[in-house]
Amino acid sequence: MDKGGGSPKIIDFSGCLKGEGLINTLEYGALIKPAFYSIIPKWNMKRLTIGKIRGLQQIANPDGIFTICAMDHRGSLRSMIDQESPEEVNYEEMVERKLELCSSLAQYASAVLLDPIFGAAQCIGHGVLPKDTGLLVSMEASGYGGRKEYRITKLLDRWNIEKIKRMGASAAKLLVYYRPDLEKLASKLLKMLNMIAMECIKYDLPFLVEPLSYPIGNEMDNPAQFATAKEQLVLKTARDITALPIDVLKAEFPADLRYKRDKPELVDLCHQLDMSSQVPWVVLSAGVDFKLFYQQVEIACQGGASGFLAGRAIWQEAMYIDDAKERAHFLSTVAVDRLKRLNELASKYAVPWYKKLGLTRHQLAETSGEWYQEY
Repeated sequence: MDKGGGSPKIIDFSGCLKGEGLINTLEYGALIKPAFYSIIPKWNMKRLTIGKIRGLQQIANPDGIFTICAMDHRGSLRSMIDQESPEEVNYEEMVERKLELCSSLAQYASAVLLDPIFGAAQCIGHGVLPKDTGLLVSMEASGYGGRKEYRITKLLDRWNIEKIKRMGASAAKLLVYYRPDLEKLASKLLKMLNMIAMECIKYDLPFLVEPLSYPIGNEMDNPAQFATAKEQLVLKTARDITALPIDVLKAEFPADLRYKRDKPELVDLCHQLDMSSQVPWVVLSAGVDFKLFYQQVEIACQGGASGFLAGRAIWQEAMYIDDAKERAHFLSTVAVDRLKRLNELASKYAVPWYKKLGLTRHQLAETSGEWYQEY
C-alpha cells in the first residue's frame, strides 16, 4: 500500500464500461471469436465526429504527427525510484516525479499520457501542463491479473470515459495484454474493447489502445523463438483491434532488433503493420534504451507510422537519481534533447493521422447548418 495514498481498487477485464456503471461481458451471450470484428461497419472508423477530430488535433502537432510523451507509469516507476523496496514509495513521491516529468517535457510534446492516480489531475492542478499540450489519460490498473501466460487486463475502479471527458482530457488510452492465439481470452478482450469504444463514441472522445504481446509455453525460456513469433503476433493483433471503432493504435515494434537487423526487411514489416491497421498508429518504446528506440521510430515512420508514444526511452535514467536538482538537470538537458530529436525524426518521415484515414488537413468532416441539432 502507498504511504499516504492507499492502493487503488481494481476490477478485472470481465467488467466493461457502460454508462455510469459496469456490466459483465458474459451477460451478453456466448464468447465471440476474434474475427467478430467483421460485423462492425468499417465506415465508423473514417467518418469522424467533431469531438474526436478535436481530440486528435489536440494530441498531434500542427502537421498531424503524434509526438507524445508517456508519463503514466506506476509499478515500473516505483521500481526505478526504490529498486529494493518499491512498495515503500509513497503517494507524495510518485506525484513529485510526475510533476517533474511534465514540467520538463510537456512543452516539447504534442501531448502527454498520464494516469489518474498520481499524474493527470495533479499536473493540471499544479499548472505544469501547458494549455496547448494534449492530454491522454489511462484507464488500466497497474500490472495484470491471472497467470503469467494468461494475462488478464485490469481496469481502475470508479474511473470511466465520462470522467475522462469531463476533466478536459483529449483522449482515453487503455493497455491490454493480448495474444490473438489465445482465442478465448482474446474474444473477451475484444468484446471489452468494443464496449469501451462505444462509450468513447457516446462521449465523442478519441480512444487509443495499446496491445502488448507476451511469451507463452516454450517462448518463456527462448527469447529468439518469441521474437520470431512476435512479428506475426503484432500484425494479427493490429488486424483484430483496429477493426473495432478505435481511433489510434499504440503498437509494438514488430521485430526484435537483436535478432533481425536488415533495415529493408524491418521497413517492410512496418509496412505490413501499416496495412494491418485500419487506423493511424504510433510506435511505443517498451522501456528500451534511447539509441534503440531512435532506430525503431525512424523505421516505423518510414513504414507508415503517424509518430511515436514514448516514455522510459526518453527519461528513465533520471528516475534512478535521488537528488532532485540532478534529476531536473537530466530532464531539462538529456531528456529534452532526446524528445526534440524524436520530434525531428517523426516530422521527417511520419504519416499525418488524417492522411492514414484518406482525409486532408482542411477536409476532416462534412458539416451543415443543422449539424448541431443532430449532434
